[in-house]
Amino acid sequence: MTEQQQIQTGADGVIEIDGQKYMRDARERLVPVGAVRPQDQLMDEMVRKVTAHALELSDRVARFRSHTVFDIDSFDELLAGEYGGHRRKSVKGNRTYMTFDGLMKLQVQVSERIAFGPELQVAADLVDECLAEWSRETRDEIRAVVSHAFNVDKEGEVPKAAIFSLLRLDIDDARWKQAMEAVRDAMRVTGSKSYIRIYRRAAPDAPWQPVTIDIAKAAA
Repeated sequence: MTEQQQIQTGADGVIEIDGQKYMRDARERLVPVGAVRPQDQLMDEMVRKVTAHALELSDRVARFRSHTVFDIDSFDELLAGEYGGHRRKSVKGNRTYMTFDGLMKLQVQVSERIAFGPELQVAADLVDECLAEWSRETRDEIRAVVSHAFNVDKEGEVPKAAIFSLLRLDIDDARWKQAMEAVRDAMRVTGSKSYIRIYRRAAPDAPWQPVTIDIAKAAA
């Protein structure tokens, strides 16, 4: 490609070089538009159109969340000021805001992110010892729960729900109790994430309906 060649790339993905039109393929090769199958051109056009709308909508949702967080924080500051205090951020700061007529509400839910330290392996070893000794008496469902709890997934994550289910089992064995203590010691709160959920209902005695901002769940 010489310095004299003029290159223009359009929003439609078509690249024009010295008056000749090309499309770049997945291997980053320039293919003359005339050599690209019509159905591939139509699919390319459709995907670009949908993606453009999705990016615009994603930006609007991001701005909506930012404005919503600002509005909620501003209200919390105002409310705290009414009582002569300052707003305190709480890790478990779940709260609900509702309209005067009781037909709309906002819920802020804070979820902790939990990781497990090396004590979890100690717990796994102790549980294995218990299962080996109880081999004839252990119920299959307990074995299944234990097996799932200490089975790290392909992302390297431990199934937290299964771990918590172990803590709910009432087993009177010293090693089991030590194992569960090790599980509790292994828990690390690594942060938290806030979720804002919006609901509405037609009447005060009607069930709440979520206002969905999710392409997979939105009403058609």
